[in-house]
Amino acid sequence: MPNNLALIAAAQQALDDMKYEIASELGLPVQHPGFDWGQLASRDTGRCGGQITRRLVAFAEQALAGQATSGQ
Repeated sequence: MPNNLALIAAAQQALDDMKYEIASELGLPVQHPGFDWGQLASRDTGRCGGQITRRLVAFAEQALAGQATSGQ
């Protein structure tokens, strides 16, 4: 498998792990892996997606701040 495909697979796995972690924190009744997210209300899946977005933005801000302080 080419390097970029391995990276994409690793990123997908990390996002899936984050999704299930956040769902658990929100008290949503999900089981990892293979849970049918269609069983949840749109409001609940939206809350989960919103939290994922917040965390990804925070990670990006931290990475950019780290680049700014390292002089790159």
